[in-house]
Amino acid sequence: MIHLLLSFLVTINLNAAINKDAIKTELLQKYAATYTDKKNLEKLKQDTLKYNSESVSALIEVMKNGKYPEKNRWVATFLLGQIMGDKSAPFISKFFKHPSWFMRMASLKTMLALKQKKYGPEYVSLLTDESLIVRAQALDNIRQLGLTKLAAPVWGMLYDKKNYYQATMNGKPLKLKRSNIIKNIITTIGELKFKEAQDPLLKMLQKDKYIDIFPEVELALSQITGKSSPASADLKAKRLFWHKVSLERNF
Repeated sequence: MIHLLLSFLVTINLNAAINKDAIKTELLQKYAATYTDKKNLEKLKQDTLKYNSESVSALIEVMKNGKYPEKNRWVATFLLGQIMGDKSAPFISKFFKHPSWFMRMASLKTMLALKQKKYGPEYVSLLTDESLIVRAQALDNIRQLGLTKLAAPVWGMLYDKKNYYQATMNGKPLKLKRSNIIKNIITTIGELKFKEAQDPLLKMLQKDKYIDIFPEVELALSQITGKSSPASADLKAKRLFWHKVSLERNF
């Protein structure tokens, strides 16, 4: 009787293993294909989700193997997070150092979706990434997750030359110009209420060379100080308002 029971259990385990292998083979074939429209990508997602945790080994293989199309690797990263939840975070975080900016970006987006706050040091390291898109996403993770303790390195991004672009005229370099990420940095500083930035921001408002980011600087100051200039005030009046704030602060 015991012999029959053991044989039955072995058969069940063997069939389960065969079934998992079949699922992995099926999914890997689908992830190897190139999809050009959203409907096909959506079907790929649904085909994966119907297997739930049994799709995990295939998703990991797709993420790790560069032979699969980038879009599919992106989908695999998100679905691994969706299926495994917080348990997937340690594995996904390894892709912060992946040589492909695309996978670094996918891992950041997935960790944001999972609301992973404990990877702050890793987000900070990506604030200086060579890819502007990755830097912007790391910044967004910090902002959306409200990681106030990371405000100082965010402020430091204003002094990173990678966040500016070098225009030229007749082959000669002109002054560095601010890329769009600068506005996002200022906005994030305000949302994180980084008080150490208050004095520098007050000075920036008074200088014409920062006129292009005046709205972002003023909003950040309002969030940090709890004060706001009159909405109907013109530029001169707004500057006067913040000058008075500065005088009160230093009195």
